[in-house]
Amino acid sequence: MQERIKEIQEKAVELISRATSPEALNEARVKFLGKKGELTAILKGMKDVDPELRPKVGAWVNEARQQLEKKIDSAGKSMEAEILKQRLAAEKIDVTLPGKAPAHGHLHPNEIALREVERIFTGLGYEVVTGPEVEYDEYNFEKLNIPKGHPARDEQDTFYINDNIVLRTQTSSVQAHVMEKGQLPIRIISPGRVFRSDAVDATHSPSFHQIEGLLIDEKSSFSDLKGTLEVFAKELFGENTKTKFRPHHFPFTEPSAEMDVSCFKCGGKGCRFCKGEGWIEILGCGMVHPHVLEMCGLDTEKYSGFAFGVGLERIALLKYEIDDMRLLYENDLRFLKQF
Repeated sequence: MQERIKEIQEKAVELISRATSPEALNEARVKFLGKKGELTAILKGMKDVDPELRPKVGAWVNEARQQLEKKIDSAGKSMEAEILKQRLAAEKIDVTLPGKAPAHGHLHPNEIALREVERIFTGLGYEVVTGPEVEYDEYNFEKLNIPKGHPARDEQDTFYINDNIVLRTQTSSVQAHVMEKGQLPIRIISPGRVFRSDAVDATHSPSFHQIEGLLIDEKSSFSDLKGTLEVFAKELFGENTKTKFRPHHFPFTEPSAEMDVSCFKCGGKGCRFCKGEGWIEILGCGMVHPHVLEMCGLDTEKYSGFAFGVGLERIALLKYEIDDMRLLYENDLRFLKQF
């Protein structure tokens, strides 16, 4: 029996010495020391061994097992060290080489345009104010002189949550909140997202951004409005930009107007960008309607003011000569990396 155990041990040592991977080493362990291994089989057959020899046979098997386990552990450690050595050689890093600069993100065209508008108006003494996107009908319509049944409600294609709550269709709702507080004078711009049930195309989206401007003071006139917007246009599109105002109608301003700027591509001569007209429509504006002031608790004998609203996407489209609004929201990095 001792010779049999020695023979098994020699076979195991040879197999261990020929192992070139952890998997092969584990196979040797299972073959000789596992539950169904050759040394384990001898122990299971002890019932057939002479009782007087059983202690010796058990000692021989345990001694062989211990030696093989040491051999396998030693071979495993040597193998791990060699694998680590090869890995370190393959992954060697030259720390003297210059590092790779990480890729940095940058601002979206809308955000660039917004920051430019905010820079211009904060420089004129205006404060940036925001308001809720989910708004009461009272602030989105009623306090802006758009009562129930008014045709302007149909034009705005509103998303209604219930009869009294809507997704705001304009950031003009913020001016009602600010005027109600009665902290005068008021000089604010209010940028934010608005919602209208429009079909998606090159110039329309059900979700877009507006910038509302409002000034309320004891002395304000349409001339002040024109002067403010002329400064805005020149700062945004260039010192040579000209402006003109065309009569229009908005329920919350009276008188109302739309402002055009001279085409900054052709200088007003007419080109593809301005469709040959030399002028580009940019925003709507007007003097705040006295009824709006009254509904917000302001004394119309003492206070007056003006308001204007411009689409943020429109500014981005014009400033960066983009001809399709959908490009701003498709998140195509090839497009966005140009800015």
